[in-house]
Amino acid sequence: MTDTLLDVQDLSVAFQSRERATLAVDRVSFTIAAGETMALVGESGSGKSVTALSILRLLDGSAHHPSGRILFKGQDLLALPERRLRGIRGADITMVFQEPMTSLNPLHTIQRQIGEVLEVHRGLSGRKARARILELLELVGLRDAERRLNAYPHELSGGQRQRVMIAMALACEPDLLVADEPTTALDVTVQAQILTLLADLQKRLGMAMLFITHDLGIVQRIANRVCVMLCGRIVEAGPVAEIFARPQHEYTQRLLASEPKGRANPVPADAEHLLEAGPLKVWFPIREGLLRRTTSHVKAVDGVSLRVRAGETVGVVGESGSGKTTLGLALLRLTGCEGPIVFLGRSIAGLPPAAMRPFRRDMQVVFQDPYGSLSPRMTVADIVAEGLVVQGVVKSRAERTAIVAQALSDVGLDPATMNRYPHEFSGGQRQRIAIARAIVLKPKFVVLDEPTSALDRSVQAQIVTLLRDLQAERGLAYLFISHDLKVVRALANHVLVMQNGRVVEEGPAEAIFAAPQTAYTRALFAAAFDLHSDVVADPAAAAVPA
Repeated sequence: MTDTLLDVQDLSVAFQSRERATLAVDRVSFTIAAGETMALVGESGSGKSVTALSILRLLDGSAHHPSGRILFKGQDLLALPERRLRGIRGADITMVFQEPMTSLNPLHTIQRQIGEVLEVHRGLSGRKARARILELLELVGLRDAERRLNAYPHELSGGQRQRVMIAMALACEPDLLVADEPTTALDVTVQAQILTLLADLQKRLGMAMLFITHDLGIVQRIANRVCVMLCGRIVEAGPVAEIFARPQHEYTQRLLASEPKGRANPVPADAEHLLEAGPLKVWFPIREGLLRRTTSHVKAVDGVSLRVRAGETVGVVGESGSGKTTLGLALLRLTGCEGPIVFLGRSIAGLPPAAMRPFRRDMQVVFQDPYGSLSPRMTVADIVAEGLVVQGVVKSRAERTAIVAQALSDVGLDPATMNRYPHEFSGGQRQRIAIARAIVLKPKFVVLDEPTSALDRSVQAQIVTLLRDLQAERGLAYLFISHDLKVVRALANHVLVMQNGRVVEEGPAEAIFAAPQTAYTRALFAAAFDLHSDVVADPAAAAVPA
């Protein structure tokens, strides 16, 4: 497998604004051979995703290429007419995006979206298309695939949506799969399954992969070669084993050493209970037949109880679809539920929206998908200040600007960027904006739904430190929902392990991590701390001459 499939030569990407042009990618070159996996790693904003989007010319109109060529099977993709490029997109080259909720059409069912790819590129429809769709969904491990065919994206968990995206990308058995953080939304056990699946498909189909990730553990296990990017340039490249064993560049060395460190802030013995809830029940009806009668229920949350004290972090872990996010939304009264919820000493379970508004100032949320939760039509300043305006916290524009600037500074963003829009930021930077929006009102309780899942390891460590510092300074309580158990261990005082809507194990974080009692928890921890041990790229199968 020595034939070069993709050859990126001297590629530069610049974005033109009214003031000036910003160079996001600066003379990047690399090749990918048939059947090979090449990883592109670096911090948020380093140019990884911009490079990937350039391959299929998916950047917006403000982008242009001052230099470079992108040769795919000898054809320069940057020079191809749009009509010919459409035949390559989705068939010969496919892409799995970082944020599935914004990549899937919210108005179309899963069956229709995957079926569209098969109809356009393979001419399949009807029963043949349906059979192929089921095969793909089962291939990516989506449970109850047949029942999911008529589901809409919002009815699936983040991990389930990402599986659908991968199924769409693999539908036409492409020569090159561009995977932009394909496992970001997945819990560790599913990550291992998806990576094993991709490795198996690659071997069977001879498919090449450009794998973009901030998780260096994944790079070490799945890639043959790696390119490390910093500020739009490749600063180090080579075989994975060599780079990991003997990194030459200071930046690469720092990336490899990055890991969330420390342990949770201690909780005072006399800390008050901010929130007490349960047993809570959130069941979603399954309706079938012409009359759409309820035949059964999806028991997303089934009898869960918990308490959160001031200054405490309660970690909620479990596989995608276990009910973690639904529990968080129920506690915030953002989805319907049955059962008592007491916040700040008052029952809020039955309060109407108007009566809930005063409580919103003290309970905030950071969602898993920052691009989907930030309005694309609002500047960062307006997004962060929205809560201040709604709650009537500030009266003057100058005061509002000062508070927003401080919030952005607190999460490591330059206040000078507050007049830009979300699409002008990287995924990690957008998540920082979401955190700034949550803390600007100085709440007492924050639900953090995968707040570090979109961030590279070095930035994860910074955000963990930031969250701990904010908690110590303000006495914040967190409900920390995550599939990244290393981050949970660094933040949580108490841990709930969820499976199929129920809590299967809970207790002090140190006790749970030291000696998990259930087989499910042990399997979860084993996958997290010995990630993807069986997914190793086969150098012999995809060897590329130097």
